[in-house]
Amino acid sequence: MRKFWNWIEDEGGGRVLRLEGPIDNENWWGDEITPQMFRDDLEADEGDVTVWINSPGGNVFAAAEIFTMLKEYAGKVTVRIASLAASAASVVAMAGDVVEMSPTALLMIHDPSTIAMGNAKDMEQAIATLNAVKDSIINAYTLKTGLRKSKISEMMENETWLDAKEALRLGFCDSIMYTDDQDPEEEPEDTHDTERITDMLFSSRMMDLAIMNKLGIEKKTEPEKPVIGMDGRTEDGSMPYDILAKQLELLR
Repeated sequence: MRKFWNWIEDEGGGRVLRLEGPIDNENWWGDEITPQMFRDDLEADEGDVTVWINSPGGNVFAAAEIFTMLKEYAGKVTVRIASLAASAASVVAMAGDVVEMSPTALLMIHDPSTIAMGNAKDMEQAIATLNAVKDSIINAYTLKTGLRKSKISEMMENETWLDAKEALRLGFCDSIMYTDDQDPEEEPEDTHDTERITDMLFSSRMMDLAIMNKLGIEKKTEPEKPVIGMDGRTEDGSMPYDILAKQLELLR
C-alpha cells in the first residue's frame, strides 16, 4: 500500500517531507502503513525539516498524530502549502514553526464529519464524539493563530476557504512565498489619532517659540478678537478693514 508521504533531499542537503494526496484512513491505520512507520521516517535523521503539503485532508486522527509528531520534532519545522491544505491537512499545517503559503494556495477548515448507524443512543454518541473532535481541532488552530475559539468554531461551521492573503491576515500562515507580503492595492493605514496630531501641532509651536527666543525676537502680543456689532462696526466704531490693518501692523 502506497504511503501518502515521501522524504527527499533538497540541493542544500536539507530534509524535505512531501505530504501529497489524501491522509487516508486505510493507509494510516491498516496493517501495512502505520503511525510508527511515519515516526521512524521522521526520526531517521536530524536537522531542520521542510514539509510541503498538497492534500485535500483525510482522517482527522491520523492528522492529529502527525501534528503531534512534528511539534515534538527536535529540529525546526517549516510548513509550505503548495496548493491545498484542506480539512485534516490544515491541522497538520498548523504544526509548523513557520507556515508559508504559495500565493496560489488555499487553506480550508470545516466541521468534522462521520458516518454513523444504530439507535438513538448511538447517534447521540456520534454527536458527542464529533463535538470532542472539533474542540481538539480548534486547539491546533488557536495555538497557531491566537484567534478566539468561538471565532474559529464559526469559521469551521461555515466551511471557510482562505487564500494566502486572508490566511496571513488571520494568522494561519506567517508569510506568502515569492512575495514581500505587501498588497500594492492597499494604502497604508493612517495610525495618527487626534491626540497625536494635537501633540505634533503643540510641539511645532513650541519649536517656533524656541527659535524666536534664540534669535532674540520677542513674541508680540496677539490682539484681542474684536466684537462686531449688528452695524458691522466694533465698539470703537472701526470697520473690519481697519481691524485687519491693525492686525497686519502687529504681525510685521
